[in-house]
Formats: sequence, structure tokens, C-alpha cells
Amino acid sequence: MEEEGLPEPDLGDPGEKLVLLVDDDESLLDLMEHVVKKEGFRTDRATDGNEALTKARALNPDLMILDFMLPGLGGYEVIRELQASGNGDIPVIVITGRHMDRKNIEMVRLESNVKEFMEKPLRPAILASTIHTLLKTRPPDINRAPGRDRGPMSGGIF
Repeated sequence: MEEEGLPEPDLGDPGEKLVLLVDDDESLLDLMEHVVKKEGFRTDRATDGNEALTKARALNPDLMILDFMLPGLGGYEVIRELQASGNGDIPVIVITGRHMDRKNIEMVRLESNVKEFMEKPLRPAILASTIHTLLKTRPPDINRAPGRDRGPMSGGIF
């Protein structure tokens, strides 16, 4: 149990972390950017696979949230290209609006840099909690109900 006034051990400042958001849907990018920035992270965005790879190489983000279904170079190709180009250590949360069968989801999850797989519509609380967990950062204290920080992850939804 955490003692009053002591910081949680080993949790970093989200303001030091950059999250690259990749989706061809501008309105979803806006929503994700709002959620991620509200949690204190820095963001950048890309609307297709080629732009995502260019920004990943230039910015070396701490995390990428990647739509699986992109025009041109798709999400799976982006994942494989990150690995081939020496950027395979960038953790990726794959998101998709298309229902995929368990076999295909498991195939994607086997990729070394894929840390999570989420279907749209995204739930902001779960997305935020997942990002903090993967990046080992502390959530902001603003507007948090007591005991709520661990809520979405404790239900075994993932």
C-alpha cells in the first residue's frame, strides 16, 4: 500500500514521453491526441504508413499508436519496416476498426514490438491506462477519483 505523500516508485513523467499517433481518420487522430495530451504526454501524428515511418525514424517516439488499416502502406507493413530499419524497439499499440479473427490478432501480437491490440471504438480510459502501463509513467492527479487509476486494467479486459 502506498504511503501518503510518497511518489509511486519508478514511474516517470509523461511529459518526457513522445507518442506518435497514426491513423488516416483525422477525427480519430484528434480524439486520440486529446486523450494522450490530457494524460500529459507529448504527441505527433501521421496519416499514413510512409509518414509514420519517416516520423518514427526522425523522432524516435517512445510509443506508437498505429491503425492497422491504412491506405498504401498498411499497419503490418509499418511494423515489419520498423523492425527491418532498426526501429523495432519502438513499442506499438495496434488499433483497428475492422473485426479480425483470433488467429490474425495472435499473428500480429507475435511481432516483437506489438505490445497491445485494441479494436475501435477506443475507450479513452483504457487507452490512457495502457499507455501509462507500457511507458511506466504516472497518470496526472487531476480529476482522478480515488482508486480509479487501477480500475480499467484490473478487470482483465486485455
